[in-house]
Amino acid sequence: MNAACPACVGAAEIARDSAARGAAPEALTLHLPDIHCAACIASVEAALGAWPGVTGARVNLSRRQVAIEGADLAPEPLIAALAAAGHRAQMLDPARLAGQDPVMRDLIMRTGVAGFAMMNVMLLSVAVWSGAAEVTAQLFHLVSAAIALPAVAFAGRPFFAAALSALRGGRLGMDVPISLAILLAALVSLVGALQGADRHSWFDAALALTFFLLIGRTLDHAGRAAARSAAAELAALSVPQAVRLTETGPEVVRAEDLRPGDRIALRPGDRLPADGIVTEGQSDLDRSALTGESAPFAVGPGAAVSAGEVALSGALTLRVVRAGRDTALARLAELVATAESQRTRFAGIADRAARAYAPLVHLLSLAAFIAWWALTGDGWRAVDVAIAVLVITCPCALGLAVPAVSVVATGRLFRKGLLVKSATALERLAGVDMVVFDKTGTLTTGAARLRGNPSDAELALAAGLAATSNHPYSRALVAAAEARGLTPHPVTEACEIPGRGIEARHGGRLVRLGRPAWIGAEGEGVALDPGEGAPLLFTFEEDPRPEAGATVRALQARGFEAALLSGDTEGPCRRLADTLGIARAESGMTPEGKADWIAARGAEGRRVLMIGDGLNDTGALARAHASVAPGSGLDAARNAADVVLLSGRLDLIPELLAISRAGLGRMRQNVWLSAAYNIVAVPVALAGLATPFLAALAMSVSSVSVSLNALRRM
Repeated sequence: MNAACPACVGAAEIARDSAARGAAPEALTLHLPDIHCAACIASVEAALGAWPGVTGARVNLSRRQVAIEGADLAPEPLIAALAAAGHRAQMLDPARLAGQDPVMRDLIMRTGVAGFAMMNVMLLSVAVWSGAAEVTAQLFHLVSAAIALPAVAFAGRPFFAAALSALRGGRLGMDVPISLAILLAALVSLVGALQGADRHSWFDAALALTFFLLIGRTLDHAGRAAARSAAAELAALSVPQAVRLTETGPEVVRAEDLRPGDRIALRPGDRLPADGIVTEGQSDLDRSALTGESAPFAVGPGAAVSAGEVALSGALTLRVVRAGRDTALARLAELVATAESQRTRFAGIADRAARAYAPLVHLLSLAAFIAWWALTGDGWRAVDVAIAVLVITCPCALGLAVPAVSVVATGRLFRKGLLVKSATALERLAGVDMVVFDKTGTLTTGAARLRGNPSDAELALAAGLAATSNHPYSRALVAAAEARGLTPHPVTEACEIPGRGIEARHGGRLVRLGRPAWIGAEGEGVALDPGEGAPLLFTFEEDPRPEAGATVRALQARGFEAALLSGDTEGPCRRLADTLGIARAESGMTPEGKADWIAARGAEGRRVLMIGDGLNDTGALARAHASVAPGSGLDAARNAADVVLLSGRLDLIPELLAISRAGLGRMRQNVWLSAAYNIVAVPVALAGLATPFLAALAMSVSSVSVSLNALRRM
């Protein structure tokens, strides 16, 4: 084994009885974040090959994955076995990465079954309408029953299940009258077919109802993307394992098993598994995910660090302060989950209309049955009228009113580069009166740029030192020198000191470039010690996106208030806000602070649209009335947001809000069209002038009218 490979240090004999075995798939894929050499491959494959039931293990070094084959495999014992051999491992879920949508497949399949059965039953009905003899007519009705009843039972299951769930909960939702109309039409039609009564067989009506209602349900599902919870994404960012330092040496343990006081080791590139205090080593931390600051943050002994941050340069030893559910990352995930659950309680316009609509439908149908039975004494006739009332008032048009507009609007927005994910996003976006932006990566490009006008000699020397580093400020210095056409001064014996800067020799002098406190200067940015004379200070800023200013002005012209929230320091925030014309700017904000600020505006009656791209924005994105994330943002931010800017262009925000308002207006029009249809159709059904089949046709016409209105250009 290669002793120079950290992942292979501490390899030990695997205890085959270290964990209970359970049922698992025949193939597993594990991620191995630490492997990077041939000795790692041999160690992993040997450790897995010794486990009972494993028939093969193949490591892919470039992907840092191992594919395991065998029978009755469970991931937990295998991960524990690899940990005993000194390798960190975690489970990969290829099915989640495939992006399959079983709900949409199921709805399409049921819609197809209902439509196919409806067409066949209608063909048989034509023969009856054309004057078929009694025996022949009854035969056709029985054949229709053989086609319609299984089709209705299969295709109508989404409505039946939802209706049963609503009744168990003591509610009357839209699915209750829908299910009742379908079941009554099918049941009465079956009785009529068995008795040979032509006028009581409307299998085509039951199928037509089911078919059009399934179209509405499918459109509703297609109008929104199936996205994983942002809280789940945050949980996925947590580190599953850590290297704990013990008296007997390092050991790989589960991160959730860490306890306050434990000592853990971090290598460059590792994400922190717990909150803690640095006890040994120095490094630059990438903490942009939690704070929004783009510049790496230097830490050394005594510095406090948080789970989710990444060590960029040097190795660190930490003393654990908080682990598991107590870390800052876990608290942020809990915050997002709470905000998401609050947002899901927002009721869509169709749901609000259905609350009053569903009880009225049942009362009208019951009243029609009682009145006709009392007046005529004919129970069959009373049932016919009651079914016609249920069918003609069936909320199919209402069910299509919102999804049809949503599909048209979201399709138009998608073609412009805006992916709408939430079912109620358009309605909430239409009510927005305040737009709040994150700074780094949202309003800015995220790349540092040199401010001021240093002399050519100063910039060339700084660029010579910076050329040996990958620090963002170093890249900005090199870029500034190239823009002037300067050749960086040559330096020798260059050495980068983690968390401090770079020192080298130039012209026989020791020169240094790094943090002002290390150089002996004051201020923000990077200081240069030229070896003789006073230190020089270089300051930086981020360029705003080219369209940022025009976007802010367009929003303000339409009456929206703009604000800026950032975890960055006050100077860069104020300069950017002044450049873009944003009066309200808040700096130095934590993720919790952003979410609380958004909540406070909501308590004031403001409806805030939050736009952000980082992990530190997820709480605010979930808490806001509506939210948008750039396509270049982190997965957690994109999944917390209602809309994703696929193109990344901020100037689409004003158009998003305009289309949302137009879409809400079209939704309301469709609801009123549905109401107007019922005002005309219900009296006709109550008067007994419409059979259930004619009622189904009328209902279909109303659905088509709503769909055509939705297709009009917004």
